[in-house]
Amino acid sequence: MMRKWMDRALLGLGWGALVAAVAGLVLHAGHWQRRNLVLLASGAMWLMLGAVLGVVLLLAARRWRSAGVAGVVLAGVLWTLVPPYVPDSRAADGPELVVLQSNLLFGRADPVAVTQVVRDNAVDVLTVDELTDDAIVRLRAAGLEEQLPHVYLEPARSGGGGTGIYSRYPLHDTVKYDGFIMSNISATMRHPQRGDISVFAFHPIPPNLNFDAWSAELRRVDEILAGVTGPAVVGADFNATQHHSAYRALLDGRFEAAAEQTGDGMLLTFPADRRWGPVIGIDHILLAGGVAEQVRALTIPGSDHRAVLATVRLDR
Repeated sequence: MMRKWMDRALLGLGWGALVAAVAGLVLHAGHWQRRNLVLLASGAMWLMLGAVLGVVLLLAARRWRSAGVAGVVLAGVLWTLVPPYVPDSRAADGPELVVLQSNLLFGRADPVAVTQVVRDNAVDVLTVDELTDDAIVRLRAAGLEEQLPHVYLEPARSGGGGTGIYSRYPLHDTVKYDGFIMSNISATMRHPQRGDISVFAFHPIPPNLNFDAWSAELRRVDEILAGVTGPAVVGADFNATQHHSAYRALLDGRFEAAAEQTGDGMLLTFPADRRWGPVIGIDHILLAGGVAEQVRALTIPGSDHRAVLATVRLDR
């Protein structure tokens, strides 16, 4: 009798885990136009992992047909989640470029820590979100502009609307794009070996604050990137994960995610200021005309995002 009740409990739990996994797959695949579904899709990966638990529980319950169904769902989960963790076989033979993307949390991130990461890793270009007037002063005092003397900055007096680009090499043709609530910018960096490289710093509004604007802004980013012809790097807090179709649309053309090129998959970057975080990856580096050789996420004290650091080999 005890075994019978245990098998029933395992069966119920197994099917519950399986339903969660299917929900995760549906959330990932859908082109959702509803705010709540988009927010749920941010954590689709965690729901999909229910397929593993489902297989184990249903096998333990000795329900072979149900376990077979769970196996099919697990195959779909693996088909969805594994490819970003397979390194790109393509190589490049041009000069190296080290890129850092960091959200400064309303300018509160530790300026010394940011500067130390730049110095220790010989960063060539830094894109920052939530840049404030005060943060510029503190970053300058910490010596950031001694490392990266060429800048294009569109700060906010306070809050999260400011954005900036710091570069080791000269910048020209700076642009602040319309169609965004916060500052979204670009500049052309004149690399001594590779020539002109487009650098973008994007920060669409979070979908929980203004869903319609978030959707429109990601479409605007897609339009901007579709017009890029030469080598380019993008540093961004897209407020979007790999499970959002609006983010994946950015990768339909020339641009690729640095973390996917290296097989690091989804780098979890937010929230970084909680004991239980980070649990989602919304900070990204994208590349065109180059291949990332190494990517990692770094903790920056004072920020609620982990920074993303990529070592890139440019195409000749």
